[in-house]
Parts: sequence; structure tokens; C-alpha cells
Amino acid sequence: MQKILIPTDFSENAWNAIDYAMQLFRNRRCTFYLLNTYTPVIPSSRFMAKMIDGVRIVDAVRENSEQGLNTTVRRIQTKYGNPNHSFETISSFNLLVEEVKDIVETFGINLVVTGTKGASGVDEVFMGSNTVRIIKSVRKCPILAIPYHFEYVTPTEIAFATDFNRFYTTSELEPLLDLAKMFKATIRIVHVQYGIKALTELQQFNLNMLRRYLNDVEHYVHTVSELNSVSHTLETFSKELGIHLLAMLNYQHSYMEKMTREPIIKRTAFHTQIPLLVIPELGMEGVSIKSKEEQKVEAEG
Repeated sequence: MQKILIPTDFSENAWNAIDYAMQLFRNRRCTFYLLNTYTPVIPSSRFMAKMIDGVRIVDAVRENSEQGLNTTVRRIQTKYGNPNHSFETISSFNLLVEEVKDIVETFGINLVVTGTKGASGVDEVFMGSNTVRIIKSVRKCPILAIPYHFEYVTPTEIAFATDFNRFYTTSELEPLLDLAKMFKATIRIVHVQYGIKALTELQQFNLNMLRRYLNDVEHYVHTVSELNSVSHTLETFSKELGIHLLAMLNYQHSYMEKMTREPIIKRTAFHTQIPLLVIPELGMEGVSIKSKEEQKVEAEG
């Protein structure tokens, strides 16, 4: 049973992420945790306070949140009615990122699926500020970011972007291998270089270990020259090879970190046209983290 968290603000952007998740995991037994957070603005002036009771405002916003979540569950069940899927709703008076971190730990979430905002010219924020905050803050489970307007395609071509400068653990590669095996996908390991040069001894060792991990999956290694920026290079590579999903590890000096720090002028070309799987640096901890509830049961046993 997989536990998947999907934050929603009830927008079509958020629905698109839900829609993708329902199709991606249609043959898997899953519990989906649908989360909506709210932070109502309480009137602070004495004049407003006489007119509107602050407590009633919080109650009204909470009620709207709970109703929105129930409506979303009904919409999912009407469209899919999948017996493999069960749903839990969480309505929380909290900041989104803090609540996501807490739920991941409390329930032992295996994956967070979130929608990303569409590009809007000079106002564009890379993938949407909430998505970037979640990627930077959630360090215990992978995040799958689904672009606005992206229509579901079975991910049979998956790109894994890496520079081979870091050793990979089986726990970190588990989400990537799981998806590849589920859809009999080809993994295309893509290495972006600023000027093509031979791999160092360390890089070669890490590549060899990576290929050993991917032994049961069809995979290829591609080395490409950097075009203006890492994000632009990966976008071009994905388009040319018809990639359905891009995966990368998130650690210090990784491609993911570089992309979230690139100057805005460089990354405007990268509109996250395909789903992006961001895998946190797990080391030996493992992806399948036990929830606080499971830890408590084990301790009592």
C-alpha cells in the first residue's frame, strides 16, 4: 500500500496533478491524502472587530476547506471509481510547507504529488514558489511535480539527470526503479557537461555502480553539452528524445539545486513541460520511512 500526499487549493492546476496521480497509480493499492491548508486573515481594527467575529471567520474558512476536499473526493470517485484507491482528507490551519513536512513524517508518506504553476512571462516563478519550497524543505520523501496543462502519458521514457559526482544508494534510486519497472520504461541517464571531457575516476566508479543498480531496467547513458543553462539543456534533451518524466536527486551542488538557484533570466526557458520527480538525499535511511504511528506500535510491542 502506497501513501501519497496531494496538496490542493481546489484550482484546475491542482486538479491536473490529482488527475495525473490517479492514472499513474491506477493499478496500485494506494491511500491518497488530500491536503488543503488555510490561513484566514483576521480583521485587526476595532471597527472591523465589532462587525465580524474573528472566530466565525476561521470557522467559515475551515468549513469551505472541508467542503472543498469532500467535493474533490467525490469528483475523483465519479471519474475513476478505482477500488484500489482510498482517500483521507486533511484540512489544516497552517502554512502549506510546514503541514506537508509534518504529514510526511506523521503518516510515513511515500510520495508527494503537487501541481506547478504555468508560465506567465516576467511574473513566472520557477515551477511555482510553493513547489520549490516543498522541494527545498521536504527531505524525507520524493516529490513529483506535474506541470499545468500536462496531459497524462504513460511514462515509458524516463530521463535521470546526474553528474556522477555522488554515490547513489538503493533507497534513493527506489522511486526511479519502481516507476521504470511498473511501466517497463527505458531510463536515459543524462549527464550535462560544460565542455565535454572524460569522467574522473570517481565519476566513472559512480556511473558503474548506477548501471549495476539499473541492471534489470533498459537504460542508456547520454552526455550532452550545456546550452546556456542546465535547465534549458535538460528541457531541450527531453523534447528531442520524447521524454515523459524527468528525475533527479536533490543534494548540495546537484542539478536540482543549480536549477533552483539559476538567475531568473536563464531559467525562463524552463517551464517544466513534463513531470519532474525530485528525489531527496536519503543516504542509508531509505525511502519507505515508517510513520510515527508505526514506530509507536513497534515500541509498545
